[in-house]
Amino acid sequence: MNKDLISQFNQALELEHAAKIQYLSHAEVIRGLNAEPVMSRLKEISGDEEKHAEKFRSIISMLGGVPSTGVAKTYSVKSVKEILEVNLKAEKEAIDFYKKILGSLKNCKGLEYEDFYILHELEHVIIDEMEHVQELKLLMGKV
Repeated sequence: MNKDLISQFNQALELEHAAKIQYLSHAEVIRGLNAEPVMSRLKEISGDEEKHAEKFRSIISMLGGVPSTGVAKTYSVKSVKEILEVNLKAEKEAIDFYKKILGSLKNCKGLEYEDFYILHELEHVIIDEMEHVQELKLLMGKV
């Protein structure tokens, strides 16, 4: 059972690696009126993604696995609109995937003493990602 969880958390880790890189890269291509606040916010979200990656590496190690060094697919875009849209989509996909892991974790047997810690950490990441969705929607004028 831990193999499945390790695999899922490694996929999550790769999503976080990609998110960090993508947010930092996207922040550097923003130009124009109000570019600075958007750039700043994207860089801040990138820092959040690195913290999520740290949590996932810790969980993977706790489960007896080896943290992945892979990176999920990233997307190069140029306009602020495209940047916000692609990152909003990625955040929603990450939330859906993390909820799937949460379901797997709640049904897992054999995590007698680690289960609440792992649940707490994963739920914290999901809440952060939900916050990112709201922030991206706000930047897009959709809130």
